[in-house]
Order: sequence, then structure tokens, then C-alpha cells
Amino acid sequence: MKIFIYIIILLSAGLLIFNLTKVDWDNPFVGQSSVALIGIFAAACGIALMSILLVSKKIAKKSKSKR
Repeated sequence: MKIFIYIIILLSAGLLIFNLTKVDWDNPFVGQSSVALIGIFAAACGIALMSILLVSKKIAKKSKSKR
């Protein structure tokens, strides 16, 4: 499961970088730039969620070992 989470994080980081190159920074809310901004936000959310999942797995593992 841990490897799968890291793969998802890497894929999200790749999508984030790809979408950063697609944004027209002069008009970021026009045309395809708005789609790229949505993609950036979605990739950032994916990274955040997977990071939270990793931390919660570590906490659960430590709480089980203390019992």
C-alpha cells in the first residue's frame, strides 16, 4: 500500500508540473489556462490527501504497537 501511495504522489506531482507549463500567465482564467489551473488544484489536492493518508497510517501503526 505504501508503494502505491508514493506512486500516486509522483503521478500527481508530474501532472502538477505538466499543468504549470500549460498556463498562460498573462491570462490565467481564459481558455485552456483555466483547465490547467483546475488540473493544478486537483493534483495538489491529490498530493495533500495522499500525504495525510501516509501520516494516518504511521499514527495507526504506532498506536497499535503501544497496546
